[in-house]
Amino acid sequence: MSPEWTANIIWFVWYATWIAAVLWSAKTRVQLGTDMMGMSRLFFSLGLVLLFVPSVAGVSRAPFAATFMQPLWHAPDAAKWALVGLIVLAFAFCWWARLHLGRLWSGFVTLKEGHHIVDTGPYGLVRHPIYSGIIFAALMTALLKATPMALAGFALVLLGLWMIARVEERFLREQLGADAYDAYKSRVGMLAPKLG
Repeated sequence: MSPEWTANIIWFVWYATWIAAVLWSAKTRVQLGTDMMGMSRLFFSLGLVLLFVPSVAGVSRAPFAATFMQPLWHAPDAAKWALVGLIVLAFAFCWWARLHLGRLWSGFVTLKEGHHIVDTGPYGLVRHPIYSGIIFAALMTALLKATPMALAGFALVLLGLWMIARVEERFLREQLGADAYDAYKSRVGMLAPKLG
């Protein structure tokens, strides 16, 4: 099996297990209206689609499309398998964050019963470790596929999750208290660890 197909399978397994675990969360007290998330989810979803458009070498019938689907570089197999390993690590980081958050996790921007600021484990490294893990997995996948379409897909995933994180932060600041959330925000980076 090729590294590219292995990466696709890893994404599928992660997504399937992620969805299956939706049942394991606390009761929702307050949920942000879904209309607030429309554009960010559109960017994120479109980015995922572009990440998984297969690369096509030597397509002559549709030169315009082929330009975006041909790899920009060819990495040795060892480098490709290293990228696959980094994708696995990225999803392991997502699962660590999900398990650490426990029943407070939700697939939407919500306030769960007993919700509080979690600032330990992966949440002591970044405020949105699940998004950070997905973004890193998307970057590694784009580098593995090496097509302009996959790189554009990564950029849209990054933009979409950054927008979702910003909306989520405003919501949590309002629901959990500005002082407490601002103190957390000053200590911990949003999608990447703060240096120094």
